[in-house]
Amino acid sequence: MVNPLPQSVLFCCDHNAVRSPMAEGLMKKYYGTGTYVQSAGVHNDLEVDGFSIAVCDEMGVELARHRSRSFDEMERMGEVLSSFDVIVALSPTSKAMAEDLTRSFHVDLEYWPIIDPTARGETRGEKLEAYRQARDQIIAQIKSHWGDATRP
Repeated sequence: MVNPLPQSVLFCCDHNAVRSPMAEGLMKKYYGTGTYVQSAGVHNDLEVDGFSIAVCDEMGVELARHRSRSFDEMERMGEVLSSFDVIVALSPTSKAMAEDLTRSFHVDLEYWPIIDPTARGETRGEKLEAYRQARDQIIAQIKSHWGDATRP
């Protein structure tokens, strides 16, 4: 069943460096400005991963200027979790943190178990393939939740 596009979505993962920036960029590419989309991590101790940048660039999604941020940093900047319609956790750690932080809010929390590609593959080609698999899992989830990415 395809759900209507929410007004706002927050994607989260462990470091806001691999999966959640990809999800944010892909959601924006497919649905434009009809939905406010952000991403955050449990930590913000890493820059956006170069392999994530590369596999999203293959699809015309630019991540090189993305700056990682944590849940704490996001709130310090004035964005409160309760203002999002949907929070999508992409890792077990971010799911647990989002559950804890939204315990008293009315917000839909979803868990999409997207593979962590960072420890997969030995060669550059193998690593790129692992990141493509994560990207493609995100795309499949987005489409299954909100329909054909070509709709207005």
